[in-house]
Amino acid sequence: MKRPSIRILNAKGSPEAIGYLHGSQYAEEIQQYAEDRISLVTAGSWSGAPMTRIDIHDLAESMISAHREFNEELFAELTALAQGARISVAEAIIVGGFTDFVDAVRAETGGGIPSELQEDDCTAVLVPNSRSGGSGFLAQTWDMHDTATDHVLLLRLQPDNSPAAIIFTTTGCLGQIGMNEYGVAVGINNLTGGDGQRGVTWTSVVRGMLEEETANAALQVLLEADLAGAHNYLIMDKAGNGFNVEAMPSIRPVQELHNDPIVHTNHVVTPSAKAVQAERPEDLLMNSTKRLNRGTELLKNGEVDTQRLVELTQDQEAICRKPVEPHLIESSGAAIMRPATKEFWACWGQPSENDYELIGWADD
Repeated sequence: MKRPSIRILNAKGSPEAIGYLHGSQYAEEIQQYAEDRISLVTAGSWSGAPMTRIDIHDLAESMISAHREFNEELFAELTALAQGARISVAEAIIVGGFTDFVDAVRAETGGGIPSELQEDDCTAVLVPNSRSGGSGFLAQTWDMHDTATDHVLLLRLQPDNSPAAIIFTTTGCLGQIGMNEYGVAVGINNLTGGDGQRGVTWTSVVRGMLEEETANAALQVLLEADLAGAHNYLIMDKAGNGFNVEAMPSIRPVQELHNDPIVHTNHVVTPSAKAVQAERPEDLLMNSTKRLNRGTELLKNGEVDTQRLVELTQDQEAICRKPVEPHLIESSGAAIMRPATKEFWACWGQPSENDYELIGWADD
C-alpha cells in the first residue's frame, strides 16, 4: 500500500517534554505495540522459551538502572514517554529495545533460537568519500515483521542540551537510525547474540551516539556501553570517517571504512564475534548471506550517488523484502543519509513501492 509521506513528529525542549509528546501522541498505538511484544515473549516465539508476564516485567525492571546510568537525559525522555503512553518504564524498555531484550531473555531462560524467529533483518551500507563524489553515504533498509510497518515514525528533534537530529524509528522507541546536526549518522543491523545480559538496549545507545560531534566519539559511546544484546552498528561523520561494529555484550570488533563500501546484513563476519553469535534459523541465515552478496555486487564498481542507493534498496532480487510465510518479514522503510551535506532521505514501507522524501531540518 502506498502512502503519500512518512509520518513526522516534531519535538523540541527538555527530554521530558520530548518524551511526553511522543508517548501521549501515540499512546494507544504504543500500548498495543508493547502488548504484542510481551505476548511474543510469553509464547516463546522470539525468545526460544516461554516466560511469565511477571518474570518478563521483573527482567525489564532490572534493566532500568543500566538505562539510567548510560544517559540520564535519555532515561528522562524514556520515562516521560512511558508516562505519556500510560505504560511502565519496564514496558517502554521492552517495546523500544525488543530485539536486545529477547537476547537477554534467552540468556535468562537458556532458550534456543526458535525456528519462527522474526527479527529485524536490515541491509545497510557505508559508502566512502572516494566512491561518492567526495561526500560519503550511510544507507539502509529497515526490515521487520510486517506488523511493524504501520508503526514507522520519523522524529525531528530539537533537544535543549544535545544536537538536533532526524531519527527514523517506530512509535514508542527512542531511535533506530539517525543523523544529527553535526553530520554524525548511525545505522544498524540486528544480530542474534548468545551473550545477552541485563544492560542497556540498542535504541538508547543509538540516541546516545547521536549526541556526539564525530564518528570517533560516537564509536567510544558504543564501545563503553553496557549492552543488553547484539546489534551491528554503522557510523559515519561529515568528514567521511566511518566504522562498522559487530557489537555484542562481550566483544565488539571494529572495522574501519577505507576505500571500498562496507555492506552488512544480519550475520557476523568477524571470527571473534562468531564465537558469541547465537545460531539463526537456516533460511534466515541464507537470506542474510544472499542480501550481503547482492549488496556487494550492486556497489562493486563506479561512483555511487543517491539514485544508485535508492535502486539498491529497491532491489527485488534480494534486498527489498516482501512478507512470505513463515517469517512475514518485509522492508518496512529505508533511509539514505549523507553526513557531509546533512541530507536525509526517508521512505515509508517497501522502497520498491513507495517514494523517498528529502527530509528538511526543523529550522529550514
